[in-house]
Amino acid sequence: MKKQRPVNLQLNTISFPPAAITSILHRITGVALFFALLFVIGAWACSVSSPEGFEAVQQQMNGWLGKVIAIGTISALSYHILGGVRHLIMDMGVWEELESGNNSAKAIIGIWIVLTVVVGVLLW
Repeated sequence: MKKQRPVNLQLNTISFPPAAITSILHRITGVALFFALLFVIGAWACSVSSPEGFEAVQQQMNGWLGKVIAIGTISALSYHILGGVRHLIMDMGVWEELESGNNSAKAIIGIWIVLTVVVGVLLW
């Protein structure tokens, strides 16, 4: 039996609600934090190995690449925490309705953008 289902292959026409975007971003930031942790552990291991290693890590973190990695890591961590708190609140039965869920998702994204800009300005 052949099923006639609509197929939409144009990804730019698909629109996700804010709640779906925050859920997807929560997962993406979790993966990003895993890879950032690899960098952090490597930098820590190099910095405690010797005074020269510490100086090398310090120079790298003062360069533009180190600052971008630090800002990205802090941004991912802040979003992951905000999204996690939102999920915990939803697990308690709050913000489960469509409107309040979308409003909380928009608020989380807004707070995350503000925090990322503030961290970027402070670290740069």
